[in-house]
Amino acid sequence: MGSQLTIVLVHGFWGGAAHWSKVILELSRKGYDKIRAVEMPLTSLADDAERTRKMVKQQEGKVLLVGHSYGGAVITEMGNLPNVAGLVYIAAFAPDAGESPGGISQANPPAAIANLAPDSDGYLWINYDKYHESFCQDMSADEALVMAVAQKAPIATTFGDNVTDPAWKHKPVWYQLSTQDHMIHPANQKHMAERMKPRKLIELDASHASLASRAAEVANLIDEAAKALG
Repeated sequence: MGSQLTIVLVHGFWGGAAHWSKVILELSRKGYDKIRAVEMPLTSLADDAERTRKMVKQQEGKVLLVGHSYGGAVITEMGNLPNVAGLVYIAAFAPDAGESPGGISQANPPAAIANLAPDSDGYLWINYDKYHESFCQDMSADEALVMAVAQKAPIATTFGDNVTDPAWKHKPVWYQLSTQDHMIHPANQKHMAERMKPRKLIELDASHASLASRAAEVANLIDEAAKALG
């Protein structure tokens, strides 16, 4: 199955490629043997798009891009590469041309916005003692502790970086919306998803970390997209 298409997983803010660990296992059990998870610097949209672009260019054959959270903005920015066959958004930003994740968030600020704290070097963190309730309230305390301690903070200015030519205007799209998301307001997710006219939109009663708390359902959506793209 996996020999026909490579699935490239793109993480978001406050996490790295390892946030996909449960989805990777689910996809492997389904027979996918070409799975890659990019590790981005989270220093700017341009930097993160370029790092992801380089990984995608290394793949032979068609690629299905899957973005979680801010990773959705990244795949939107760099997903027009010719070997990209489709895009899957997991509780993710999907900006239009001239839009940024920060600008979209202003329409309906997320519940956990008060739990974000910049440091003196310009990085933006989720307060460690608020990570569980902010990012992954439907996961165990132990899992949340590990995610909080290992969080990868972005440069705060990355929130304001605008997308240029959105790939979702040119490629097939699938979207998973988290109805209990405290990091990207569900109303913003709904707005972004519906204007893309996705081939499928699913809603999960899940936190922002649906890729970890609802990995089976997320993997099923990715599988459906991969099969549709042949």
